[in-house]
Amino acid sequence: MELRQIEYFLAVVEHQGIGGAAGALGVAQPTVSQALRALERELGVQLFHRIGRGMVLSSAGRSMVGPARQIVRDVDAVGDLLAAPSDELTGRLDILAVPSVASGPLVDLLVRFRSEYPGVTVRFGELRDETQAASTIEDGHCEFAVAHLPIAGDDLEVVVVGEQEYLLIYPLGTPVPDGPIPLEELPPVPMVFVPRGQSVADEIEEAIRVAGARPPLAVLSEHREERLPMVLAGIGGTMLEKSMAEAAADRAVVRTVQPRFVRPFAIAYDPTTVSPVGQAFVDLIRTVLEANGR
Repeated sequence: MELRQIEYFLAVVEHQGIGGAAGALGVAQPTVSQALRALERELGVQLFHRIGRGMVLSSAGRSMVGPARQIVRDVDAVGDLLAAPSDELTGRLDILAVPSVASGPLVDLLVRFRSEYPGVTVRFGELRDETQAASTIEDGHCEFAVAHLPIAGDDLEVVVVGEQEYLLIYPLGTPVPDGPIPLEELPPVPMVFVPRGQSVADEIEEAIRVAGARPPLAVLSEHREERLPMVLAGIGGTMLEKSMAEAAADRAVVRTVQPRFVRPFAIAYDPTTVSPVGQAFVDLIRTVLEANGR
């Protein structure tokens, strides 16, 4: 097995196909195809299902993504050690974050990190299920995971980097009271919710239930990112992250809730396996938090 084959495999995963991978790598498509087939022959498994011109990970392929990324990070770490006399830190920073926190303080940290370490590349991906934050780190899918607290994992270091408030948002023209709306007095407006199993969504639903409110359900959407378009289309109301809700305030009715619904979010990592690049990121985070009095 060659490192080049692993890099090609990950490029196909990240660019969702051989064409995109070849373009990103600056090689011909047949070169990527041949490397993948050689890797599959060597491993004795099929990594992708080839459907027409598309590439879909097989179960073996999905299992390999995490270890493959760990191999690349380990190789980068060796390169960093060999380049120790140099002043420039090089390598790759692997972060997965739940979409709702992939902005604000986190982006500010990445901007500053890239400014201080321009030789480091960043893979900033989506953590679809924040209840799996610990396992994505343990399985090698990323070095850092960003999610709402609590983040399970006895061996993980967890650093709180911010908090997120959730607001009520309704279609424009919805007759709702001014000012903060107590949870127990939610208006009988149909709501757009996401299924249980996502920690913050579960907390919101539980808080509404405990308050005794029973707003009718309009849509149960597995696509969290579709909640705002559904609200703007007039389907119903929902609770959204403050930044998203306020950005749509001119096209919708936005209200705070009473009591405020605020949840902290944090960056988690395994301190026993952190790479030199990762340690530099941790040091930057702690420096920024200390400067901000946190």
